[in-house]
Amino acid sequence: MNAVVKHRLFWPALVLVLLLLLNVLFTDGFLSIQMRDGHLYGSVIDIFRFGAPLILVAVGMTLVIATGGIDLSVGSVVAISGALSCLWISGLDDQNGVGGVLVAVGLALALSLVLGVWNGFLVAGAGIQPIIATLILMVAGRGLAQLITDGQIITVNSAPYKLIGGGYWLTLPFGIIVVLVVLALTAFLTRRLALGLLIESVGGNAEASRLAGIRSRSVIIMVYMFAALCAGIAGLMISSNVSSADGNNAGLWIELDAILAVVIGGTSLSGGRFSLGGTVLGALIIQTLTTTIYSIGVPPETTLLFKALVVTVVCLLQSPAFREKAFRRRRRPAPVPAPAGEKTDPGDRGEGEGPGATSAGAAPRRVHR
Repeated sequence: MNAVVKHRLFWPALVLVLLLLLNVLFTDGFLSIQMRDGHLYGSVIDIFRFGAPLILVAVGMTLVIATGGIDLSVGSVVAISGALSCLWISGLDDQNGVGGVLVAVGLALALSLVLGVWNGFLVAGAGIQPIIATLILMVAGRGLAQLITDGQIITVNSAPYKLIGGGYWLTLPFGIIVVLVVLALTAFLTRRLALGLLIESVGGNAEASRLAGIRSRSVIIMVYMFAALCAGIAGLMISSNVSSADGNNAGLWIELDAILAVVIGGTSLSGGRFSLGGTVLGALIIQTLTTTIYSIGVPPETTLLFKALVVTVVCLLQSPAFREKAFRRRRRPAPVPAPAGEKTDPGDRGEGEGPGATSAGAAPRRVHR
């Protein structure tokens, strides 16, 4: 039992279960899943569907953090990706044409990769601190998204594009399927191949990795490209779901939720070991928490405070040092050793106890030489 409690994912999983149970108390049929028109519907399905963009961004953030970096620009990449794709589709004569939608998606993802290369170059090539390098794109990227949309909200009416974030395939929301595919590919590349060890090695000590023959700069650029790609896909999902692009508000603060999801999942911000499963669990906690806030009727003005309180509790429960102080058992004080030159009378024993033991509450009898 102790091994289970000490596992890094035990407390996040427990918090997720408690949040689900809380929703069951306030929402009738919360856990029920129904089939309508060949599609699965239900509150649990909605948590996965609306949480899909956050899961994608958090997965990309996990690999960046594993190298000892951080990416604050993913929210801006989300806005840029959605803005560019919607701008292209809005200019098509036939917005329902699959070819035109695929071109829009390809352009958006290609630009996302370019932005990822830019972040990687600033961090690995120019030697700028990751938080500063990505902060540059965080600010400039939001302005670029507004330039693309000309400060307006671009609306589209495209059924193929709607499929990405709001459609269904094989009875499941298409966004969930995209997340599963990305997760499977990421897990295969990082856990079945040596890539995961290279990333952890760079995060543990980039200079030592370089001296060992690992191209640490290439690894760092690659993880920033991957994070930007995941953010680009998330941007397509968000804009597709509402059939519009808002360069000002799309993906706003999603980078902070992604960082929280990674930390809740047990990945250290100092780099090194990472957990994809823990990141997914952390993202689901954040999305379930958002659903819980609406279901139990938390006042809107206290929403952020309530959310911060729950996240703080999860992080504290994950901390071994905090658990040791909060849940430690009282231990009996160790016996005081006899001073040098003195010895304890072995015949002085408590009633019914073995040699050398003393009676309760009595000091050992000392015999002077």
